[in-house]
Amino acid sequence: MPPSTPAKPYPWYLRPVNWLLIGLSRLPLPVLYFFADGIYLLLAYGIRYRWRVITENIRNSFPEKTEAEVAATGRAFYRHFAQVIVEILKLRTISAAELGRRVRFTNPELIEPLFAAGRTVLTLGSHAGNWEWILSGAAVRFPGRADGVYKPLSSPFFESFMYELRTRSGAVLVPMRNTLRYLLSTRGEGRSLSLLTDQAAGPRDSPYWTTFLHQDTSFYTSADRLAPQLQAPVFYVSIQRVRRGYYNITITLLYDGYAPIEKGSYPIAEAFARLLERDIQAAPAQYLWSHRRWKHKR
Repeated sequence: MPPSTPAKPYPWYLRPVNWLLIGLSRLPLPVLYFFADGIYLLLAYGIRYRWRVITENIRNSFPEKTEAEVAATGRAFYRHFAQVIVEILKLRTISAAELGRRVRFTNPELIEPLFAAGRTVLTLGSHAGNWEWILSGAAVRFPGRADGVYKPLSSPFFESFMYELRTRSGAVLVPMRNTLRYLLSTRGEGRSLSLLTDQAAGPRDSPYWTTFLHQDTSFYTSADRLAPQLQAPVFYVSIQRVRRGYYNITITLLYDGYAPIEKGSYPIAEAFARLLERDIQAAPAQYLWSHRRWKHKR
């Protein structure tokens, strides 16, 4: 199946915006981080973007924190988020060599034999660290092997810009509605499909409910349903910022592709929740607290 392409062209009068963004992305990262400092000040002390959502999420996830600590974590998130914004923009023009230098896979030997054997692999990521650099970094580290599920954006302009940004390094984007068809069409080719599975699963998604960060939380169960059918190993993807602009990615096997999974049981979703919880507790500021993760109730 060929890669997807944006469904609609964007209006011609937005082309100068596209040129401006491409021009900004050509600036060296140290210069872009100067802009990130300005974005941080605007977020933290100007518009206070989704401050109520952020502090409520942090407060509920870390009940032991004082109000001062909650606010400090919220401001630290703003600083992290501002850096992620310019790093995502940089993907539009960054070279494969520079990206490969900045995104390091600590244990690629766990997944390389599976590619060589033609196995389909599912990788489960989250909105921690720089989630956009995971797929692009994997496409550089494992050429021709990295695919990612995504939800097309409603804005034709941003859909086109983000599509170009995400696929420059060779990654293939798969619209969410085409996930199963794509997996079946590429079976035996030795490819990985990346899913960000920390978003709020709604009632129609047949979610798995568990206690996560002290709260009832719903998780998608796609991996628990698809992996046994495809005999696909499943890995958790952990990304940690080593220093500004540099990340380590570590993968952890959650499922070998062969063990039977009892109907109504979701061991993959549960294992994912526990590992993500560990990572968030280790680096609270590096999680995307601004999204409404807990909008659904059991």
